[in-house]
Amino acid sequence: MSFLSRDEYHTPENTRRVLADRLMLGTSAYFLARFLGIVFRKRRIAVKGKYDNAEWISSSQEIFRLIEQCGGKFHITGLDNLRREPGPIVIISNHMSILETMIFPGIIAPEKWVTFVVKDSLVTHPVFGPVMRSRNPIVLSRSNPREDLQIVMQQGQELLKKGCSIVIFPQSTRKPGFIPEEFNSIGIKLAARANVPVVPVAIKTDCWRNGRIIKDLGPIDRRKPIYMTFGEPIQIRGNGKEEHTGIVNFISSELAKWNL
Repeated sequence: MSFLSRDEYHTPENTRRVLADRLMLGTSAYFLARFLGIVFRKRRIAVKGKYDNAEWISSSQEIFRLIEQCGGKFHITGLDNLRREPGPIVIISNHMSILETMIFPGIIAPEKWVTFVVKDSLVTHPVFGPVMRSRNPIVLSRSNPREDLQIVMQQGQELLKKGCSIVIFPQSTRKPGFIPEEFNSIGIKLAARANVPVVPVAIKTDCWRNGRIIKDLGPIDRRKPIYMTFGEPIQIRGNGKEEHTGIVNFISSELAKWNL
């Protein structure tokens, strides 16, 4: 069940921080230790074939609270837009860090049966792989755009027909900035083919920095607020070019508000 029951959520100013954070010492080490503890605990459950939707939501929300305890501040708006459509939707978001991959399940899955379109490296990852595979994602190579499009169209339509919503990050990889030219229309094409609405999402999640040695294991930068805005559902008409432009403009304008 979601703890985000209203249209907006903002991390309370009185959120209790861990001792390491209050002392301004060892916060990064504490965060990584706790994060890895969550990941390995859930990985063991996934390996046993017992990692279900409730476990996915629980682990995501546990990481959400951990980020807050280490000084991260969430500002999430437009949550009611996830609830407007009773059926499945395609969720299209820019992609900035590992944070949204970890946090989206705790936000979206309580409202919608959902899975992700992911790179094959994520499902074969020695740590994250068992958990991701248990969620029945759509897996792409990112090396053959035509083949990837066919996979998304075929598997995506099958999942949407069953009632499963799909999260797509149209950028080829995580990037701190947003380059509209690199934001493809694969999500628009899928939504049009399946005749389901799109919910655009603009995010600013550079609070979770890349690690120096391992990219996914970076520290939390408490100086950078975390922003997420869920836009209104959009029904795709015609070839979807107008809607694609609208989503790009939506993300660009939200990022501009957040001075990025």
